[in-house]
Amino acid sequence: MFWIIAAVVLFIVALTFVLFRIEDLSHLDEDEYSVRQATPSAENQEVLGRIQEMGRSGKGLRGKARLMAMRKHMDSLSDGLRLGSEFRQCDSPNGEWVIAPGADVQRRILYIHGGAWAAGSPHSHRSITDRLSHIANAAVFAVDYRLMPENRFMDGVRDCRKAYTWLTENGPDGPDEASFILISGDSAGGSHTLGLLAWIRESGLRQADGAIAFSPSTDLTMSAPSNRRNIATDPMLGPMFGGLSKIPRPVIWWATLAAFRISPTSPVASPLLGNLANLPPTLIQASDSEMLLDNARRYAAKAKAQGSKVVLHTWPGMVHVWQIFTPLLPEAEEAFADIESFIREIESKKREPEMSQT
Repeated sequence: MFWIIAAVVLFIVALTFVLFRIEDLSHLDEDEYSVRQATPSAENQEVLGRIQEMGRSGKGLRGKARLMAMRKHMDSLSDGLRLGSEFRQCDSPNGEWVIAPGADVQRRILYIHGGAWAAGSPHSHRSITDRLSHIANAAVFAVDYRLMPENRFMDGVRDCRKAYTWLTENGPDGPDEASFILISGDSAGGSHTLGLLAWIRESGLRQADGAIAFSPSTDLTMSAPSNRRNIATDPMLGPMFGGLSKIPRPVIWWATLAAFRISPTSPVASPLLGNLANLPPTLIQASDSEMLLDNARRYAAKAKAQGSKVVLHTWPGMVHVWQIFTPLLPEAEEAFADIESFIREIESKKREPEMSQT
């Protein structure tokens, strides 16, 4: 009996190393990165209180009831905000147009919300999409992609791909080719954003002019040091996912495969593990205290090494995706000012070839 058990264990171990070939990316941690020299503002305490409210909303609940409570709480994040944009529902593809007054609807942004692929919606992230429409002078399409566990992970991926392809040729008023297009997303949506850039390149489609990712998930293998090191300093993700640090990584890989029906080593689920060459200019923003810091750092380091223009800007002591707390949080306003500068730089580079031909 002992030999049978031993043989089964050895088989599972061998199968694990065959199925999940984990590349050692520790060399990417050697890249230096700068953090803004600042102390979190007083308003950050109010934000921390809101994060605690989110945690309390699911207290005592389990399974589907807990998930529904989290979804409801996330959707309430935009309640009470004074938003100046027009919001229009769209049924095919599913989503919401967000249009600031006077925005050029030929300029478009595809926004992919976060929420661990299981929560969030265009409504929950209106503070971000409204702000993006204003600073980019563009129509923002917030895709309402299918969520887990009711749907498969790949269903959400396909929804994002469909939305991007459609957006290049359609605006809020009907068929109309985009003159300028960006892709943006946060957390899980940041993962979809970065994965989408690679898919566009491989598909030979018109590539986005640029991309913006807020605290993106880039590697589901959970191998980055900050996934464990920053548990105590991440008030949002720490309580939710900190317990994973006690679980052996191979177990996490098998669990991810079962839940996502895709290997955590697939570049679709972990953009960091794919080919990062020939990608459009990309801005990543992250906090130095969050669990996903090194996911962002590693992605930026690898992309730059492969010749893509990816920049990482880091804020001290911010919560995961602090940008959603605009206009309350001064650091969120700083982040959007940073984004505005990034967009202007993209536009300036785009105009250079046109000016050289005249």
